[in-house]
Amino acid sequence: MTNHYAKATAADKAAPDVRAPDPLRVAVVGASGYIGTNLVPKLVARGYRVRATARSREVLEARRWAGVEIAVADVLKPETLAESLQDIDVAYYLVHSLDTAGDFAALERQGADNFAAAAADAGVRGIVYLGGLIPDNADSQHLVSRQLTGDTLRKGRVPVTEIRAGIIVGPGSYAFEVIRDLVNNLPVMVTPRWVKVKSPPIALENLLEYLVRVAELDEAAGQIYDAAGPEMLSYEELMLQYGEHVGKRPFIISVPVLTPKLSSYWLRAVTSVPTSIARALIAGLKLDIKADDRALRKLVPQHLLTYREAVAAVFEAERQNAVAARWTEGVLMFRDYNPNYGYYAKRAGGNAVANASPDAVWAQVAAIGGDNRYYYANFLWTLRELIDWAIGGQGLNRGRRHPSELRVGDTIDSWRVIGVDPPRRLTLGFGMKAPGAGVLEFDIQPEGTQRTRITVTAYWHPAGVWGLMYWYAFAPSHALVFNGMARAIAEHAAPAAEPTLDATPSPDANENNTHSRSSE
Repeated sequence: MTNHYAKATAADKAAPDVRAPDPLRVAVVGASGYIGTNLVPKLVARGYRVRATARSREVLEARRWAGVEIAVADVLKPETLAESLQDIDVAYYLVHSLDTAGDFAALERQGADNFAAAAADAGVRGIVYLGGLIPDNADSQHLVSRQLTGDTLRKGRVPVTEIRAGIIVGPGSYAFEVIRDLVNNLPVMVTPRWVKVKSPPIALENLLEYLVRVAELDEAAGQIYDAAGPEMLSYEELMLQYGEHVGKRPFIISVPVLTPKLSSYWLRAVTSVPTSIARALIAGLKLDIKADDRALRKLVPQHLLTYREAVAAVFEAERQNAVAARWTEGVLMFRDYNPNYGYYAKRAGGNAVANASPDAVWAQVAAIGGDNRYYYANFLWTLRELIDWAIGGQGLNRGRRHPSELRVGDTIDSWRVIGVDPPRRLTLGFGMKAPGAGVLEFDIQPEGTQRTRITVTAYWHPAGVWGLMYWYAFAPSHALVFNGMARAIAEHAAPAAEPTLDATPSPDANENNTHSRSSE
């Protein structure tokens, strides 16, 4: 798959072409996921013409990639794929389900089948697919479905290059963030046997280099390659080596009684990684995962980072603010510049629908705090402020610069304005003393004429075990406070009409999207 994918006419073939070859035209399908978000800038830096594709235009636009075309498509809706693949040489397929509920494997096969057909119809010359390393006799639905997805893509008419990787060591990688949370949060761990299972972790930078380079190589078409780092390490060794980097030495006790399913619920309590994702990851940790990466190393030579080097690279990327993520996930600035705080946030929230315009709802949101207070359960907000004041915080420093206008950097009582996008979104940073970093976000979405949904979401990046205990201590009040706040804002925006409450449960403190079709 080379730059020579650019189409040539008969006249072009008859005479030498002294012009520089056209840049490779690539589409990244699943660009909003973890790998896609990190891969797109690498492809741009390589000089490719890049089209980023996902189900949500808003999410892609939030990435603010310069020179990247954005397209909206869903692999489960074949009619949306043709335009996103038009005039594309190589398409990266980075779509995976990390939900273990329902027949997700069937959905993955259907999506891959739709995509393979659409790519062939659009004249795509090659597909690059990121799969997973598969242990012998694997029975993990998550891992097996990745293999079946690759098999389904290969049944199409477009040559497929599949790269199979295991644990990815990079900021935001679910497997790595489980390690970070466990070491930071638990000085003593009673763990199941899967902590002894070995695999060859690969640094994010090494994996991205493989993905970028194989798109250029004709000999990679139709091949399956294992991608791995230079070491075979157990999860226990990964945690101990990470602990050395941050000055901690967890005491790990392995016991045989915790099944992978039970382990996932245990992880729910001590990490910010969503339970469905943790369950999918752990289900594949029953057997050693081996890799034979000789062919890929020969095809794309590069220095492979050891695990220690990869961990150091994670911290350096965070220090340089080079993490490809939205702030609610991992940008160091919004974790109080402390890499020991949880990368993924615990979250809770509520929402309501107002019989009012987005501008009317925004007027209420923008006036929050100060004399207006917080619209609902103000006695609880006052109690929290008093606690903060008693321990030396700024809890009683109430007030704001202007009663209704906002700009980034303003203070609203103990909050700091870190994002203003009227009439769509207001983002506030938590300023009281607490073991972690918090954010409160108001999202405003129109839902027809004079109907607007207001969603209030709190994000919390815990600082170790005390940060987790702090979160759980306030968890019982979350649904009450945030649903009540959303309802009250809706009522103030439309005082003559009753707001319509959403029947959907408010976001769980530990769950992100339960069916996240994006690549780890």
